Amino acid sequence: MSVAAATINKFTNFSNWFDELLFQARIADSRFPVKGFIVYLENGMFILEMIRRRLEELLVETGHKTMMFPLVTTDELFGKEAEHIKGFSSEVFVIERAGDKQLEKKLIVRPTSETIIYPMFKLWIRSHADLPLKVHQTVNVYRYETKATRPLYRAREFPWNEAHTAHATAADAEQQVREAIEIYSKVLRELGISYLLLKRPDFDKFAGAKYSIAFDAWNPDGKVNQVATVHNLGRNFSKVFEIEFEQKDGSRALVYQLCYGFGLSRVLAALISQHGDDRGCVFPPSVAPVQVVIVPIPFKGYEEAIASYCKKIHERLARVYRCVMDDREDVTPGEKFYHWEMLGVPVRVEVGPKEVSSNKVTLFRRDTLERVEVDLESLEAQVEELMRKIFTSLRERSSRMMERLIVEAQTPDEVKKALSERKIARIEWCGKEDCAIKLKEYAGGEIRGSRFDVAEVPQKSCIVCGERAQEVVYVAKAY
Repeated sequence: MSVAAATINKFTNFSNWFDELLFQARIADSRFPVKGFIVYLENGMFILEMIRRRLEELLVETGHKTMMFPLVTTDELFGKEAEHIKGFSSEVFVIERAGDKQLEKKLIVRPTSETIIYPMFKLWIRSHADLPLKVHQTVNVYRYETKATRPLYRAREFPWNEAHTAHATAADAEQQVREAIEIYSKVLRELGISYLLLKRPDFDKFAGAKYSIAFDAWNPDGKVNQVATVHNLGRNFSKVFEIEFEQKDGSRALVYQLCYGFGLSRVLAALISQHGDDRGCVFPPSVAPVQVVIVPIPFKGYEEAIASYCKKIHERLARVYRCVMDDREDVTPGEKFYHWEMLGVPVRVEVGPKEVSSNKVTLFRRDTLERVEVDLESLEAQVEELMRKIFTSLRERSSRMMERLIVEAQTPDEVKKALSERKIARIEWCGKEDCAIKLKEYAGGEIRGSRFDVAEVPQKSCIVCGERAQEVVYVAKAY
């Protein structure tokens, strides 16, 4: 990132800040010549892989089987669930030809995988002994987004993990909702990402679902970034795809189902946007491509001593951390500082004549931009402690920011004002879709839903129609 770009304020000019940072920090390149498709560069791909591994580890620990399903389904299968196809019909990519041959049946490219996976569930599930069945896959999905595309947030191809489960009873399915939420919450907590856990209004739930739960992460521009969702499908899909099982008493019944998805690219966007600052990225140590960088501070007559000292430090830290030594001779220490700060490296080790002569090192922490001098003898312990402090600082800073972004609104005018100031409005609502539509048309934001993890009881009337409020909900603009 250039010195000029490093002065862009992410809260006042988020769009420019984010777009500049993606390429300069080697996260992604949006210049691919097909609109809505991007190239993930080495640092972006590294972080995606780290997040994916942790998510899949938790899924496997809780009994999810790792599978890989085909990319396509038929037009016939896709059209089986009426609400589902209605929800995605404008977004699907369709394959009609193979070379110069017209296909007998059109193929639908995966926008999500319910209609691809559930014909197989019908074959695999025979009795109660086959339940619960829990599977997951990490794949790219394809949606012809009609809104303006934006790298990581809204693309026509994006990586995600999706899980699909089948259960014998409604109670088992409800318990699975809680397990899925806890898995996703744990991954996001470990990344220090703050979010609202919201039950979507019925008119905005996943097509074909009984109800939907969404993780809405805050964003510096006031919009919310939906990073993950959990959908209780009830028996809607099992009825259509005839997924039945034999119960213990010999009778037959339809299974209860869930599907849930974790948007890897959107989580990466939240990681950059929530923790980054005007100097660039600030990554939690667990996922930072480089965790420690050693920067020698050259001084005439001390070149060999400093180089030797840095080499010893590198040998020690590289056993524990992803550590690099920046010994480029044609770049000044100041330029190196800018470079590694922009890349979000959590800890920088600075070594000059003073450190060599005193048998110490200077540690710089990326989150607060503070320096501390420590004894070489305790280097590993000091770096480890600093890593813990950095993560705690990032997590708490993100949480405080989300709290500051939420404001109470008593009228549509107050909602409009809050949204114009890049805030999230908390309101009381009657639950009618008509009021939600009127509020969106007037204020420009949409009702995202009510808290699923916290009981909030309405005390007043709907701010739109004045009737008795049924829910406390959150209003925001969204990607």
